[in-house]
Amino acid sequence: VQLVESGGGLVQLGGSLRLSCAASGFTFSTSVMSWYRQAPGKEREWVATITNAGGSANYADSVKGRFTISRDNAKNTGYLQMNSLKSEDTAVYFCYLRLFARDYWGQGTQVTVSS
Repeated sequence: VQLVESGGGLVQLGGSLRLSCAASGFTFSTSVMSWYRQAPGKEREWVATITNAGGSANYADSVKGRFTISRDNAKNTGYLQMNSLKSEDTAVYFCYLRLFARDYWGQGTQVTVSS
């Protein structure tokens, strides 16, 4: 199982970014997928989760209304669209899934929001 994030970078306050998580080594459509983030000096926190078929999603209150999680099972890829970015969104973003009772994380992608 491999998860590879991409799409991070430096963005201005109020801007947008779309993160991608490319999955391989398993049947992507069978697994719920989540995004987490970790800011400097803070614990990793949950951001959003989407069901395996993409029919339902949940969000942390801090990103609700600004972020959208989605997936394309045909491409084995999950996404996190981030709009109206704030300085407190600066963090390393990780995709995560649990498969056969094991946790899998990507390597993370840095998002920095500048003012």
